[in-house]
Amino acid sequence: MYNKLALIALVTTLFTGCASVPMEDGEKSESAKMFSPPAEGNSGLYIYRSGSFGGALKKDIWVDGDCIGETAPNIFFYEQVSGNKEHKISTESEFSPNDLLIQTEDGKNYFIRQYIKLGAFVGGAGLELVDNEKGQEAVRGLEMAKSGVCSK
Repeated sequence: MYNKLALIALVTTLFTGCASVPMEDGEKSESAKMFSPPAEGNSGLYIYRSGSFGGALKKDIWVDGDCIGETAPNIFFYEQVSGNKEHKISTESEFSPNDLLIQTEDGKNYFIRQYIKLGAFVGGAGLELVDNEKGQEAVRGLEMAKSGVCSK
């Protein structure tokens, strides 16, 4: 009986509630949505989470081991990194981080979608590289979160 109640509570948490994180001002968010090329020698990373599935969950994001921030539903981060280099984007998941390796090119923007997935005890997270058109369309409907605050 208690196991069923615990399972119902877990599933309900994954579908409802809404985590919040510190947000950037609207001007900075709108500026990032212009999708301008990054500074010379750099690549731009748009890391986003859209949709409400797992809305009560916040998940950390790191690039090359540096904290980018905590995600919540319908937010994005923009970060510039060195171009012409491989970068490791990581997100916390249920038992250990999930990583995505991408080879960047100078002057290009990349779009990485974080998604929430069911887990054994709490929702996990994954990452996928998406094409520019799909990524830009998604980011246009999101708001920019402040970088630099992770839970771990």
